[in-house]
Order: sequence, then C-alpha cells, then structure tokens
Amino acid sequence: MDLLNKFTAFIKTESLFQAKDRLLIAVSGGIDSVVLCELCKHAGYEFAMAHCNFQLRGAESDADEAFVKELAAEYGVEFFVMKFDTEKYAAENKRSIQVAARELRYRWFYQLMNQSTNHPFNYLLTAHHANDAIETLLMNFFKGTGITGLHGIMPKSGEGNRLVRPLLFAKKEILMAYAATNNIPFREDSSNNSDKYTRNYFRNQLIPSLQEIFPQMEDNLLNNIDRFKEINILYRQSVELQKKKLIIHKGNDLYIPVLKLVKVKAIHSIVFEIIKDFGFSAAQVNDVIRLLGSESGKYITSQTHRILHNRNWLIISATGTNADHVVIEEIDKKLVFFDHSITIQQTDKPSKIDTGSSTAQLDAAEIKFPLLLRKWKQGDYFYPLGMKKKKKLSRFFIDQKMSLLEKENTWVLEMNKKIIWVVGYRIDDRFKITGDTKNVLKFTLLAAE
Repeated sequence: MDLLNKFTAFIKTESLFQAKDRLLIAVSGGIDSVVLCELCKHAGYEFAMAHCNFQLRGAESDADEAFVKELAAEYGVEFFVMKFDTEKYAAENKRSIQVAARELRYRWFYQLMNQSTNHPFNYLLTAHHANDAIETLLMNFFKGTGITGLHGIMPKSGEGNRLVRPLLFAKKEILMAYAATNNIPFREDSSNNSDKYTRNYFRNQLIPSLQEIFPQMEDNLLNNIDRFKEINILYRQSVELQKKKLIIHKGNDLYIPVLKLVKVKAIHSIVFEIIKDFGFSAAQVNDVIRLLGSESGKYITSQTHRILHNRNWLIISATGTNADHVVIEEIDKKLVFFDHSITIQQTDKPSKIDTGSSTAQLDAAEIKFPLLLRKWKQGDYFYPLGMKKKKKLSRFFIDQKMSLLEKENTWVLEMNKKIIWVVGYRIDDRFKITGDTKNVLKFTLLAAE
C-alpha cells in the first residue's frame, strides 16, 4: 500500500475528519508539512495553509515564508501568514524560545479557525509523524509525566479536539522517500541541526546512540505507544473511580479524607492524578504524601493552589481563598499555619495574667470548640480588651498604625462567628479572665520552626 492510501486509511481508521471538512494546515516549509499538503491535495481534501514566521533566523525565516506563499499559490489555496517577535515574547513572559513559539503559533491558529465565520475551518492539521511520537514518549518519560505521557502524541487533541495529526502512522524515512520519488521541493531548517533544543538533542544524539544498541528500537517503541494508549484507557477508568471515592467537593475546594487516602494502593499515582490539574508537579507527590502524617496546618503550594492538612482532611484550594483558614478542635495542642504556629493549653487561673501580644489567655468556660483560625476580612469587628463597644478591625488597624503588609498578614481566632483574638494584637473583652474564672485557655503565638 503506497503512502497516499495509508494516509487516507489512517484518517478513516482514527476518524480524524470527513471528506467534506475544511482543513487548515500548519506549514513551516519543511519536508513533513509539505508532504502533508501534497497528500491532502491528491486525496482531494479542501484546505488552506498557515505559516508562522518567528523571525529567529533572519533572511532564512523570510525565505521560508516566501517559499510557503509560493507553494500555496501553486496549489491555488488560501494562504495565511503571521510574523512574531518571538524573542521579545519569550523574554516578557519568561518562556524558553521553544515554548514561546508553541504558544504563539497555536494561539494564532485557533484564532484563524474561530474568526472564519463564512466558511469556517473544521480542523487544524499538523505534520507530526511517528518519529515525533517516539521523541515525545522519551522526553515525557524522562520528565516524569506519569502514565498519560507514555502514549506519545495523540492523533486528535487540542481545543475542541480539532487539532489533528494525520501523519503519525508514518516514519520520517517514509516521508523523505515520498518527497524524493515525487520530486517535492521543501526547505531545510538550519536550527534542526542545533542540539541546544531538547527535542533536537533526543533526535540527533540520544536516539541514534540507542539505535546502535537496539536496532529495532523505533519499531518497538511505536508498538509500545499503541499498547500504552490502550493501557491509558484502563488507567483513566481506574483513576476516575478512585477520585470519585476520595474527593468531596465543597464549593470551589476539594476535601480528601486522610484516613482513606493513606490506605489507597498505588498512592503515588493517585496523588499525582489528583494534584496535577492544580499546578503541582510529579516532584511534589512525595511532599503531599508527607503531609498526611504532618501536623494540622502544614501545607504545600503551587503557583495557583495550596494543599492544606487540616486535621483529618487534605484541602485543595485556590491560593488566597478558603485555604486561608484552619479549624481548631478541642484535642489540638499545637497547629502550624503558614509562617507561624500556635500552642494551646488549658491551665488553672494564673496569679498573674500574661499581657504580651503573642499570648491570649481566655476564660475557658466561655470558649466552645471548634474554633476557626482565618485571615481577617473587611467588615470584621470585635470588642477590644478594656472596651464595651465594638470596633471594626479596619479602624483598629488604623489606631494601631499598622502597615499595609501587617494588615494583609493579620489573622483572627473566631468562635461561632465571634472574634475572640486578633492574633498577635488584642483579645476580645467578652472572653477575658474575670474574678469568676476558674480555668484558662492559653494560646501562644510562635514563629514556625
């Protein structure tokens, strides 16, 4: 079976698109994308061509653009081009050149697809082939992306499942042979010879070295990719079942019972699958598992979320939301919260009251658990020690001449929606030690160890 027949058969087997669909092909001018255009032309598919000029190789980049534009004219198809200041974007957004180029091109491709209202594009086609899938598999393996990363590149993915890769069945050598046999012109990208990019290192150095030892490596890995795809289906079914058993949704937060999680088999995989969608990496899985045996109040963070150990629960919350609270039960003796800790002890009434700002001594008979330790918020008020009238915390802060940073980092201890202590500053007068007090609850604020 020749390449064209294999191409159309793969599209049909994988249900990638229909003959009536309008296609947008990402064309760099290199052999892979040019062969893809040639196959689509001979298969009778309707397509347009989109080219990104990343302006990274000077005149060579401009020559690539001119080549693709001329090719589109020969095919008689619509041509789109966009010039990007890739280096500037990478610097401003703290991205590598590779990541910056990827973000820029796919953002633009989808804009083209979504903006075309009269005759919209149904699918975006890229020229990823079997060797790209092998390289991706190996890079994912070494990066530690979990079982999901081992199926390589999927034939269909992306926004709305509209990103299609119809050449994944073919090795690079097959595409090169097809281009040579049919005298198909293409452009050579000089950057492909540079090993400063991770993929190029795998392509030019690592894989050839491995092939010297394992000549059938490529075929073996392609077979493994097919098996991993099936394994991933079973894996996902099992993971989703475990997550359904473990996760309780409360508003925007996720609650996971510690006692159930510690009993889960394959705990590392389950923890990874739970946390990866919240910006946590595979390297943080062990940190989460250590949280299970930590003191209440311990936490770890990603750029967007926090996982907090709160007694019998792990709570996953967006940073700056309900993660900024800790529930205190009567049996708690010490809890850690962010960069501080609080010790709790019940004592007889002392002969002398500690008036230091880091200590709160309260009438134990007036305190009902559980208590809530949380960040203060607008509208909060309390009755400062020595006063019979309530005062808003915002006013109290002004009176204390507190800086903005001090205000932002202020916590309160709350009982039944009543503030009993502005932590590190003042207790509430309603819960102070009196002549009738017999037992005292002492809270001591300490810097975290």
